[in-house]
Amino acid sequence: MNVGTLASSLSREARETNERRALVLGGDRERGYACLEAILSTLPVGITDTTLVGPEDRLRCEQIEQPHAGRLLGTTRQVVIVDAHEDLQPNALGQVVGAVDGGGLLILLTPAAETWSDRRNGFDESLAVPPFTIDDVTGRFRRRLVETIREHRGIAVVEFSDDGDTGSAEPAALAEDELVANGLTNPAPILSTPDTAPAAGIPPDAAFPAAAYEACLTGDQVEGLAALESLAEPGRAVVLDADRGRGKSSAAGLAAGCFALAGESVLVTAPSVANATELFDRADELVAELDAEASVAADSQGVPREIETSSGGRVRFRDPSAAASECEAADVVIVDEAAALPVSTLESFLAADRIAFATTIHGYEGAGRGFSVRFRDRLAESDHDVTERTLTDPIRYAAGDPVEVWAFRALLLDARPPVAPLVADATPDSVEYRRLDPDELLADERLLREAFGLLVLAHYRTEPNDLARLLDAPNLEARALVHGGHVVSVALLAREGDLDAEARAMVYEGGRIRGNMLPDVLTSQLRDEAAGEPAGVRVVRIATHHEVRARGLGSRLLERVRGEFGSTVDWLGTGFGATPGLLSFWRENGFRTLHVSTTRNDASGEYSALMLDPTSDAGRALYDRHAERFARRFPALCTDSLADLDPDVAREVLRSTPDEAAPPLEFSDHEWRIVAGAAYGPGLFDVDPGPFRELAGRYFLTKPDAVDLSAREERLLVLRVLQGTDWATVADRLEFHSAGQCMRALGEAFQPLVDEYGSAAALEVRDRFTTE
Repeated sequence: MNVGTLASSLSREARETNERRALVLGGDRERGYACLEAILSTLPVGITDTTLVGPEDRLRCEQIEQPHAGRLLGTTRQVVIVDAHEDLQPNALGQVVGAVDGGGLLILLTPAAETWSDRRNGFDESLAVPPFTIDDVTGRFRRRLVETIREHRGIAVVEFSDDGDTGSAEPAALAEDELVANGLTNPAPILSTPDTAPAAGIPPDAAFPAAAYEACLTGDQVEGLAALESLAEPGRAVVLDADRGRGKSSAAGLAAGCFALAGESVLVTAPSVANATELFDRADELVAELDAEASVAADSQGVPREIETSSGGRVRFRDPSAAASECEAADVVIVDEAAALPVSTLESFLAADRIAFATTIHGYEGAGRGFSVRFRDRLAESDHDVTERTLTDPIRYAAGDPVEVWAFRALLLDARPPVAPLVADATPDSVEYRRLDPDELLADERLLREAFGLLVLAHYRTEPNDLARLLDAPNLEARALVHGGHVVSVALLAREGDLDAEARAMVYEGGRIRGNMLPDVLTSQLRDEAAGEPAGVRVVRIATHHEVRARGLGSRLLERVRGEFGSTVDWLGTGFGATPGLLSFWRENGFRTLHVSTTRNDASGEYSALMLDPTSDAGRALYDRHAERFARRFPALCTDSLADLDPDVAREVLRSTPDEAAPPLEFSDHEWRIVAGAAYGPGLFDVDPGPFRELAGRYFLTKPDAVDLSAREERLLVLRVLQGTDWATVADRLEFHSAGQCMRALGEAFQPLVDEYGSAAALEVRDRFTTE
């Protein structure tokens, strides 16, 4: 058997079934590359349809490194080769699998299967979080990957013998025992392919040209295109989501062409211009068919990048940053591969009047699930009338494609928590606290899928790399609450701190340390060299099944975590994109705020909060000094880098700061007269905002029972007093009739604060203006 012949057989069967096949070449790397040369010489595939994903440019085709595999999003290839000898990043594997077209071949170049899990690679180094070393990292993820490769149909496996003796001088020749599996499925003949399938039909009330619908290959795609017609009306938004290969980008391209033919300006954006290739190809084909006078500007590769129609319409690409600044001027904006963009960037596109988002459900696309978990809520809260369509019918390859089935299982791309009826009656009293041991997860596929699926659905940053971290990272542990054997709540925990003096000094002097988020921030940004000495456990993720939320299960899980770890570490901590609900949840569970980032997180679009719950004297000392420093600096930050912080987030941040951290009020009698005069008399806030800011901060931090301000009054304190927002803007946001009414409301809000905190001088002013 020759490896070229094997690859040809796989390729032929893939083309005949409109599926994909995979070929794994395990063992000697140099022989693997010699076999690749033979394969590329044998297959009838052009060089432009072949990509090598690896560290070196060793083949006569496109080459990219694994960290840049996201460049393949939105593109297709007939052959994709992954060199996994030195490294295998799960995110990259998920990205490249989706780029293989129907009839194509995925080739993995790997170490020998028996030793692969015992070898350590570049990704493993990222898991070696101090004080752990790479020797502490395990190989469970790769062991599981090898098992899935051997178990799934459509995957040929070649294991080169150690001695390299094939009985032939040709390295592509295979000894009989080197072919472990030929990967052929020998399917029954199929009667039709997407190219010969009957037309899906044209909606009777279609506004787009018939040619656009005739170009659709499935009923799903027709429905997606029909949904995009709604963008003809103002204030509309459309979301098309699907697994890879379902034609969402093609539908978006057809819609873009239709709008351009109607004389409208369509702005297209994606993580990179290459990601929009499919969209522009479909738009170009449609416009060329219907408008002979249209012009197309292509890049150096001949790929369309700007299309102009004779009616004055156009389709043009802009990178995300440029698109964000130009989106209001466009008639229609289309965001392709939306899940690969930060939530903050996606939010900026909401300034567009008519906008569409095309996004992948299970591909993660390199940036977690910010679109699904965080951005959908923002979109729903916007002024847009939102239409959503999910495309499920495969187009690029047939349903049940073996490579897709394998990738979904290997990377748990379709992991789901248990179905609702199995956990519907779970309560804090009915659940069992359980350690999710990595070896047990490896042995129990259902348990692994339930736990990881819960993390995927609940958290915007969960991605395939996290599966490897869960199984292999020495600093991570998982705990869960199970009901009837099914996971209802799960927490991913990271050991942090306990750093030696050398490591602490390195961070203090500007170095970075992996996997120690809280010590790193407290040391490098907040200049506390001793912050890395206490040992802690950070709650990286916590998720509760949607069916049983608001029953106290998340709090019960944290209670059990505290009971298990509290006596062995100095603190429990967490960090997350700050929202009022999350801050309230952590505050109610004993955590207090120590820091809020001064820039928004790219993935969540939110400012990040760090919170701590001390469990020892050393943890308490760390907690006390940083809480006090935070309470002093936060009001000043509100007028600077946090000037756009949501007022409700600011309220919860201050409420979740310990009372004892509040700085004392040290006002002069004159300052008290300024405040009391504005509260009870004709005085003005604008004369001297300083004491008002300190008093408002004191109120939020100490939360006295005697003061009962409304939510609107508290937002007024944040916006005008802490953040310094101008009167007109505050009045508009809080729906006051005028700036004058807003000013009077601020004075009234300070009255109970003067009553609670005021000195004799303040109370004298109050009495002067309130005594009849």
